[in-house]
Amino acid sequence: MKEYSPIQFQHLGRCEYVETMNRMRAWTDERDSNTDDQVWFLEHFPVYTQGVSCDARPMDESQGIPVIKSDRGGQITYHAPGQLIAYFLFDLKRRKLGVRKLVSMIEQATIVMLAEFGLTAKTKEGAPGVYIAGEKIAALGLRVRSGCSYHGLSINVDLDLDPFSNIHPCGYQGLNVTSLRDHGISLTVADVAERLKTVIAHLAER
Repeated sequence: MKEYSPIQFQHLGRCEYVETMNRMRAWTDERDSNTDDQVWFLEHFPVYTQGVSCDARPMDESQGIPVIKSDRGGQITYHAPGQLIAYFLFDLKRRKLGVRKLVSMIEQATIVMLAEFGLTAKTKEGAPGVYIAGEKIAALGLRVRSGCSYHGLSINVDLDLDPFSNIHPCGYQGLNVTSLRDHGISLTVADVAERLKTVIAHLAER
């Protein structure tokens, strides 16, 4: 058994939510003690997703955006192209990480990356995610199965944020969301993935 696992970064493009969730679950069930950890970078087609204990739905469902029950933690959120998804498929025991420490690492990686863009971001006690001036730019939701994590992080890069107004994002009424574009940062999802990749690799191997 390895003392630690290097991280493999996969760039998967645009993916259907359910297909990706099932693939993560199957991959996690099939991995063993020598399987390298992975981070999957991708975008999802428009979809609302509910955490495992969440029953909230969009206030207006006439827009036709699918609502999918996920097996991650957390409440309801929205995904669409223009949002970077980073899924963390980690062996937590091997990395000596608890869930809270993993969440903290993901949040810190996001904050460090945003600082490179000149943006000051923070976390909120009891409300996982990353915020700029009180507006949410990144959401987190994880699942642990057989001591290994999957699901992870979404960062709003350059997408239409209007569908967020149709829900209480992550269960918080009146919570505003923001994006890199709103703060004058003109980057593609692929650009942001590359910047985040560097930060994650540095923090995870400390």
